[in-house]
Amino acid sequence: MIKIERTSVMNFDNAMRGARNPMNSWGRYDSSFDENGNFVFGENDLSLAKRLCRAGTDHRKFVRMIMVSVDVTAPMYWWKEYDTYKVSTVANSTSTMHKITSKPFELADFSVDHMNQEGIDAMEKLIATLEDLRLRYIETKDKELWYTIIQLLPSSYNQMRTCTLNYETLCNIYYARKSHKLDEWHTYCDWIKELPYFSELFIENFENNED
Repeated sequence: MIKIERTSVMNFDNAMRGARNPMNSWGRYDSSFDENGNFVFGENDLSLAKRLCRAGTDHRKFVRMIMVSVDVTAPMYWWKEYDTYKVSTVANSTSTMHKITSKPFELADFSVDHMNQEGIDAMEKLIATLEDLRLRYIETKDKELWYTIIQLLPSSYNQMRTCTLNYETLCNIYYARKSHKLDEWHTYCDWIKELPYFSELFIENFENNED
């Protein structure tokens, strides 16, 4: 299970104007904003952006200036793979250490969408154990009980993080993970594809210019 919410894409305008700095070609800048405040590439700027993206990472520095902020809720086993991407990423997560005992455990706290019935039955027993430990900890503040919860918590436990990335990092993630075994990565890559102009710059642009 993965849930992606509250996506914000920022700084297209500044990034594209900066892309014209090397050749002092600001006079050809023709992008604008629509009535909803969304950035709209002009014909000249989109052509330049595509050429720079095809030229490689040394030339497409402007895409590292296009920022994305998003809230992602996903299981710990997915976050473990996501944490491979340390360059140009920032994240604030809900705190397992501080808040794990603040609410009752329930099945919705875990990613069980691909479990068979045997797995669901085992998870429900584990949740009952975790809830018993939680209630006893709240009553006694016994740190051993808290540690038991932390160490017993399965990797299917869901965590929400507010993440900030840029288009270059998202391009790397897309091509590294779009064929991954985990369905969560497919959902994430589908979200990447729908970001403003991502497909035009990194998918259609590359595929239409393959040798």
